[in-house]
Amino acid sequence: MSDLPVKYDIDARELARGRNLRLAAIASPVVLTLLPIIVSAILFVLFASSPPVAATILFFGFLITAIGFLKGAILSAIFTYKYSRWRNEVRELMAVDGIKAGEVDWFRHELKPQEKRALKEMERNDPLLADAYRETLASRLTATRVIRATRKKLNETKRRENKLRQLKTDRKAEFLDSIKKDAEKIEKINADAQGMLGEAEARLQMIEAAALRGGSLAGTELAMKRLSARSSELPLALQEAQAAEEIRSELERETEAEMIPVEK
Repeated sequence: MSDLPVKYDIDARELARGRNLRLAAIASPVVLTLLPIIVSAILFVLFASSPPVAATILFFGFLITAIGFLKGAILSAIFTYKYSRWRNEVRELMAVDGIKAGEVDWFRHELKPQEKRALKEMERNDPLLADAYRETLASRLTATRVIRATRKKLNETKRRENKLRQLKTDRKAEFLDSIKKDAEKIEKINADAQGMLGEAEARLQMIEAAALRGGSLAGTELAMKRLSARSSELPLALQEAQAAEEIRSELERETEAEMIPVEK
């Protein structure tokens, strides 16, 4: 089992890869359409000395342009898909140690419409409030992701427990106890994330209210620092619980493999 990452910082090379994929998606249909048009225009000017030759150049020019546009559209779809996958991979890696304020733009599709409008308004009118709002949004996004992940892990844990109860092995009680401890740990992480989500949503409302009345956030600085700390702790705790589940799964597979000759 590979080590779980605990921190991820996107480097310049990775950003360049994303930019190249996005540029290729945009440029492919444009280049592959304009190039045949330019070549056909040059050939028409240089060699269209008679109507049959001109008609031939125009016909093949239109044909090659249509083929170029079709190829460009296909390449654009491929590069767009790769770019989308790249962004999803980067987002998942970023979320491993908690989403930070500077990474909120990567998760804009997960923001509510009201949050997008409020953030845009604060960025235009009050940059300090916008920074505080971003910090709290990062905590809200982290908590939401952790809640979704813990629910999925709890369902997987229950399915594994049901499967394990059907096994005939001397270590079944040990495995069941381990699964129970993992489930309790994941439930605690879920409860902490639920609490952090409530705090973050309440803080967002307070910041929005402060933006409307033109106030400051001097009295909320400590609370936001607490939210920021918890947003980095929860994903790592979930990663630790997932690692424990992977180790136990490997032990279960080994136990099942040992039992196969006996059953035969």
